[in-house]
Amino acid sequence: MLIRLAPIVFVCLWATGFVGARFAMPYAEPASFLTSRYLLALIVLAAICLIAKAPWPKGWSAIHAMVIGLLVHGVYLGGVFWAVRNGMPGGIAAIIVGLQPLLTAWLASIWLKDEISRWHWIGIAMGLVGISLVLLPGFDFTSSGINAITTSACLISVVGMTLGTLMQKRYVIDTADLRTNTALQYVGALAPTILFAMAFENFQIEWNTDTVFALFWLVLVLSIFAIFLLMWLIRQGSVAQVSSLFYLVPAVAALMTWILFDEALTPIQIIGMVICTIAVALASKKPKVAA
Repeated sequence: MLIRLAPIVFVCLWATGFVGARFAMPYAEPASFLTSRYLLALIVLAAICLIAKAPWPKGWSAIHAMVIGLLVHGVYLGGVFWAVRNGMPGGIAAIIVGLQPLLTAWLASIWLKDEISRWHWIGIAMGLVGISLVLLPGFDFTSSGINAITTSACLISVVGMTLGTLMQKRYVIDTADLRTNTALQYVGALAPTILFAMAFENFQIEWNTDTVFALFWLVLVLSIFAIFLLMWLIRQGSVAQVSSLFYLVPAVAALMTWILFDEALTPIQIIGMVICTIAVALASKKPKVAA
């Protein structure tokens, strides 16, 4: 029962990240806000680990955890936040990031020797179509924010998330403690965000009800609980299958913003949501094992 409900819970929680970003981004520089988020998450996790006396990784295991954090949290989120902050429309950014399951499935078949079924590839293709339909009303191809630099930032984000999830499956053994591993991930995530904020930002954050709520929600719900759930799902199954869940995130986020912010939800978006759901179902089908 838990393994069946976990993907649904993860998608719903991960989608709230878009809602949290909407609350915070008008009042904060992206890298500065992410630095605050990662630092607070590290403090909370370190306290939990110390109280629970959880075992800390050593040697290469610790290095792998920090590199995974740098890729998943630093490169992925940092790149997307920076691109959107510099004019890239959120819908276009989400479409580019939607390439992640495709890249993950391809690399997992090569690096991890994952068996990628025909249904999985069909699901990936349908997922891209579904995401496009969900985000179609918000497309703005005339925006000056769509340029080589912002597009490259989004593509680098895709590569960062893909390599991070593959490393999690390849190098973090099943017996590793998720609490201490996740804490070390935020050590790795802090490095690029702090350096970027020092180089290009002024650590300006306007603290108000929206930014405080967004920070605590993103730390406790996203950076701790949802990340624990993601790492657990990767541990339980195929990386390619888990990455396919990200196809549902834009659809769920659109539904949430419709409820919370009264944003328009068109028939074509609803059709896209249905296609995304079917795509994930197809991509999650386990290949048959010959007798």
